[in-house]
Amino acid sequence: MNLISQILRKKRQNSSYALIPFVTAGYPSIDLTVELLLTLGKKGADVIELGIPYSDALADGHLIQNASKVALQNGVYVDEVINILKRIDKKINVPIIIFTYYNPILVRGLSSFVQEISQVGVKGLIIPDLPIEETDYVLKLCLEYRLELIFFISPISSQQRILNILSKAPGCVYLVSSTGVTGIRDSISENASYLCNYINSKTDKQIMLGFGISSPSQVSKFLHSNLNIDAIVIGSAFTRIIVNNSSVDYNLMLKEVGNFCEQMKSSLNY
Repeated sequence: MNLISQILRKKRQNSSYALIPFVTAGYPSIDLTVELLLTLGKKGADVIELGIPYSDALADGHLIQNASKVALQNGVYVDEVINILKRIDKKINVPIIIFTYYNPILVRGLSSFVQEISQVGVKGLIIPDLPIEETDYVLKLCLEYRLELIFFISPISSQQRILNILSKAPGCVYLVSSTGVTGIRDSISENASYLCNYINSKTDKQIMLGFGISSPSQVSKFLHSNLNIDAIVIGSAFTRIIVNNSSVDYNLMLKEVGNFCEQMKSSLNY
C-alpha cells in the first residue's frame, strides 16, 4: 500500500480522520511557504497538499486563485516549487502531495516532472483536470517512482464513472464534497454521504473529503452523521488566515495558522 493510503488507514483504525491542509507554493512568498509547511508539520498535519501556482486554476475558488496569482507574480513556477521541497527535505516528517493542473506537467515533460518531484520526497500527486481516460501513462510513471496518484470523484460522477475511477485508483480517492470550485461553505452537500456509502460498498480504498470544509463545527457534524471517510482536506480556510495576516507580523500569521491546525486536528478524533 502507498504511504498516503497507509497513513489514512492507520488514522481510521485509531478512531480519527487524517488532517490534510492545503497551501499554495510561493504565497505570500517562497520563504514563508517553507515556514508554513514546517509549522503545519509541527502542529498536527498528517499529510500536506502543496499547490503549484497556475493561472487557469478552474477548480479553485477566489482565495486560492488569488494566492496563485500572487505567487506567479513572484515568479514561482515548477523550479521554485522543487526548491521549496528541497529546503524542507529532512526537516519535516509529514508526506507531501503535489496538487497541480495538467498543463504545467506537460510543459515540463511527464517523465521529468514525476521523477523530479519524487526525488525531493513527494509522496502523492493530484491532477484535477486529468481525465480518467488519459491516466494510464501517468499511472505507470507514478508507480515507477513510488508516487500515489490520487483521482477526483465529483458529486455528479455517474456510478459507472465512479467504478472506472476506483478500478484505476492505486490507493485513496479524493471526494469533492460539493459542486463548483473550492471555497468556504456553511454546509456540505448531503450527496456526499450517499457517495461515501456507495464508494465504500465498492472498495476498501480510503476517501479524502475536500472542498468547503472550514471549521471544527463542520467536522463535528461529520462525526455525528457517521460520514464514512478517512481524511479531510482544508484549503481555503487556511488560505484565508494567511491572507488576513499577510500584512502584519509574519510570526503572528504562522502562529494563527498553527493554532487553527491544532484546533482542526483536535476536532478529528471520534
